[in-house]
Amino acid sequence: MKIYTKKGDKGTTSLIGGSRVPKHHLRIESYGTIDELNSYIGLIRDHEIDKEDIEVLLEIQDRLFTIGSHLASEPGKGKMKLPELFEEDISFLEQQIDRMDEGLDEMRSFVLPGGHPVVSYSHIARCVCRRAERIAVHLAEKSTVDEKILTYLNRLSDYLFTLSRKLTKDLSAKEIAWTPKNR
Repeated sequence: MKIYTKKGDKGTTSLIGGSRVPKHHLRIESYGTIDELNSYIGLIRDHEIDKEDIEVLLEIQDRLFTIGSHLASEPGKGKMKLPELFEEDISFLEQQIDRMDEGLDEMRSFVLPGGHPVVSYSHIARCVCRRAERIAVHLAEKSTVDEKILTYLNRLSDYLFTLSRKLTKDLSAKEIAWTPKNR
């Protein structure tokens, strides 16, 4: 199988189900943003971080492929059996957030992203996740999107924020609180 098909040379691509749509289609934008998020999570995983965090990130990457496959499918038209997203996947994220949160100081203000490259990548992934969520919500207004996808993305951005704080602590980086300027 060749990586290039030449079918997209005129600005269209195929959905799972067979329809060709413009590459700027909301469905394409939705799963493309999930792909971008997955790549940033891989970048986080490539750093020297806790092995348990790496295992969780691998699980998340798997779930993002599942989400991407659903977003790339035409509702009701695909005959391909897609992997499923479960409520347990959302619960898993919540458990991981709670696990990390137990070892962190209480939040008293917003924090400025940064302090260490992997912390910054976690914040970038969080922002991309929020964008993916916004696009998926927009898609859900126009087409069928499993509600679990929207919930998972919302929880994943919370996970990535908590991970950034945990990595800050693990790496002895400085967490800088945002202090609004009153002029």
